[in-house]
Amino acid sequence: MSHKAGFVNIIGNPNVGKSTLMNAFVGEKLSIITSKAQTTRHRILGIVNGDDFQVVLSDTPGIIKPAYELQESMMDFVKSAFEDADVLLYMVEIGEKELKDEAFFNKITNSKTPVLLLLNKIDTSNQEQLEEQVQLWAEKVPNAEIFPISALEGFNVQEVFNRIIELLPESPAFYPKDQLTDKPERFFINETIREKILLHYKKEIPYAVEIETEEFLEEDDIIRVRAVIMVERETQKGIIIGHKGSALKRVGVEARKDLEAFFGKQIHLETYVKVNKNWRSNQNQLRRFGYNQK
Repeated sequence: MSHKAGFVNIIGNPNVGKSTLMNAFVGEKLSIITSKAQTTRHRILGIVNGDDFQVVLSDTPGIIKPAYELQESMMDFVKSAFEDADVLLYMVEIGEKELKDEAFFNKITNSKTPVLLLLNKIDTSNQEQLEEQVQLWAEKVPNAEIFPISALEGFNVQEVFNRIIELLPESPAFYPKDQLTDKPERFFINETIREKILLHYKKEIPYAVEIETEEFLEEDDIIRVRAVIMVERETQKGIIIGHKGSALKRVGVEARKDLEAFFGKQIHLETYVKVNKNWRSNQNQLRRFGYNQK
């Protein structure tokens, strides 16, 4: 029996549902999901295995015009997604009419790689609007196959996955068949804490935050974790901690619950807050946190 394997890269504007789709395919929460733009900062691989296939999915940051070094690095992750794809998933949502970066859009319309255009959030539209949108995107991206989907509700997700497998080349698996992602445990701890900060803090605070897991000790029945929340200014540190530590405690409690579900073990989580001035514009700091891999 032949075996298929390949890289399937998900691209699109911020907040169109890329992370929701990736998690739906993988069956695990690998990418964090919030209503805020720029939730995904890294390129995250999720691996789906079957007896005769391996789909290596890649969730990428939403396409934006970069305003500082961190965002430049995020867009480098998107550029790399064009280079190694066997199938491109270009995700748009109902009501959207263009990609935020014309150069990326031209890459999609001129792609020699098969493109599946996924028109997401159709559960929020009516039949007339859906038909208009399908026609609009068929004209804009004539090289794409169009699938109306709802990643959140699971509508048409399996059909898209079946089409992906049809398009993949014959190849042995790239990763061990029991592997779910290319990221280490500490990455998911960092991302889970960052998700809670995105959910509970406003304005610039979530975007000025980076998490670093300083200690990860796994024992038979418990994992002991110490994580540092980095902010850019002293005022942000005070906001993260909150009155008598109440805000930080809420982040810790919610993150611990999610991590216990993810790892299937009891978690002892300690969190601290430190100021790391202007880390988003510091190339050395960005490299330390896994950005700027050039």
